[in-house]
Amino acid sequence: MDIMDTIKDQIENNPVIIYMKGSPDMPQCGFSARAIEALMVCGKRFAYVDILSNPEIRANLPTYANWPTFPQLWVDGELVGGCDIITEMSSNGELQAVIDAAVPAETGGEAR
Repeated sequence: MDIMDTIKDQIENNPVIIYMKGSPDMPQCGFSARAIEALMVCGKRFAYVDILSNPEIRANLPTYANWPTFPQLWVDGELVGGCDIITEMSSNGELQAVIDAAVPAETGGEAR
């Protein structure tokens, strides 16, 4: 499978997915750590991809997304944005609403 197809498949098959440096348990940069903290407060399931261990995704996702930086949060197939947008949305309550709309209550929890 072509890397662009892989990225498309990941985004389409996960209601909430974050492309980040490291993992939610061990973020490898401050931006990823802040974004994950905001996402985890929402209390819903999400997928993640560690771009440090997936260099092809790291190299190609900025082109796919037309967004040059990481982390990148995608919800229901749409790019939400990076760390600043995620933390701003978290502080004003928008992130919770977006995540709640994407992830039904019965699948709640912190599992990834």
